[in-house]
Amino acid sequence: MTVLVQGIRQIGAEFETGQVRVLRRLAPLLMLFALISVVPDGWAVALDALSEAYLAVSVFVAGTLALVYTIERGFNADLGAWLMRYRRWQVPAGALLGAFPGCGGAIVAMTQYTRGYLSFGGVVATLTATMGDAMFLLLASEPVTGIGVLAMGVIVGALSGYIVDAVHGQAFLRPEPAAAGPADCSGKAVSGYRWSGVEKSWIGLMIPGVVIGLSAAFRMDVDALIAPMIPGNPGYWIGVAGALLAVAMWVGADTGGESPTGTVGATCGTQYRPVSRRVIDDTNFITTWVVFAFVGYELVVATFGLDLGAALTVWTPLVPAMAIVIGLIPGCGPQILVTSLYVSGAVPLSAQLGNAVANDGDALFPAIAVAPKAALLATVYSAVPAFLVAYGWYFLFE
Repeated sequence: MTVLVQGIRQIGAEFETGQVRVLRRLAPLLMLFALISVVPDGWAVALDALSEAYLAVSVFVAGTLALVYTIERGFNADLGAWLMRYRRWQVPAGALLGAFPGCGGAIVAMTQYTRGYLSFGGVVATLTATMGDAMFLLLASEPVTGIGVLAMGVIVGALSGYIVDAVHGQAFLRPEPAAAGPADCSGKAVSGYRWSGVEKSWIGLMIPGVVIGLSAAFRMDVDALIAPMIPGNPGYWIGVAGALLAVAMWVGADTGGESPTGTVGATCGTQYRPVSRRVIDDTNFITTWVVFAFVGYELVVATFGLDLGAALTVWTPLVPAMAIVIGLIPGCGPQILVTSLYVSGAVPLSAQLGNAVANDGDALFPAIAVAPKAALLATVYSAVPAFLVAYGWYFLFE
């Protein structure tokens, strides 16, 4: 009888905990809905931001995470274990992850940092090297310049990271890994996992979303291309539906939804969940933060009529500085604007270089979510090499 009573109490406690978790996650969403409702044309602005958040960020995050997790599973390896074994390579590894177009690689690096397997210098290298979705536009418009900027980002990021580690030490701000290091989970992979109907819907939206997102990154309008066959902007609505589903799944998730990293130090429970489950959980968490950021930013722009492009119509020597300041703004939207102005010839290459080094793209949003102090300090540090690179180029070549 006592065992039965204890079991009932445990079930009740877990149910109450689940209710509290859902309510805690619903509260900021309800506040966002209220804000959308009072802004003129707020719902139209919000739907545009939802679609962009999914197609410009979520699909690339999911693709990158799926690649990394599949490699880890296929080789029975753990990136964190490698980083712990080869500490001297943490900084260049962070720079290379940051160099991935989009923000997926940077998010993988931040995951390793919060698990305790990447130094703060590695975080600085990652956020300095990353250019977010603006890199797609630059590669599509000027591929040679794009490759050069990408290589420059890796070199400058790695140098910056090593300097930061030399000044602060590798342990600065870094969470401590589990005492035993990454867990040995050999042979513990989950088998026979069955996808739920919701997860199948998630996959069903993600597959076309990746195609549409890649096309949009290279400035191709998928809806315009398929309009003669399928009217009604299906690509746009896939983005909206994917973002809403990701947020809804995050609200109702009972595991893996608090952060894309779980606890510090790998465990077999988190490391060897099915790859599909890990990708879905982590992508949903990141998507939720990006949705808040995108919608909030667009509502502010719509309310106050902000024009970042006007900030670059200043005295010529100040243009690189303004591009760097814009680069410190979280998100890819402002950075794509700077790159668009460079491609059109409205701003010089020095401004593009400064913005490329300073900006963290959409990676900064989830980075703030999982490691706020490190993420904010790292993005401030990235402004230093951005000024050196931008004005070095300006005075030498322009």
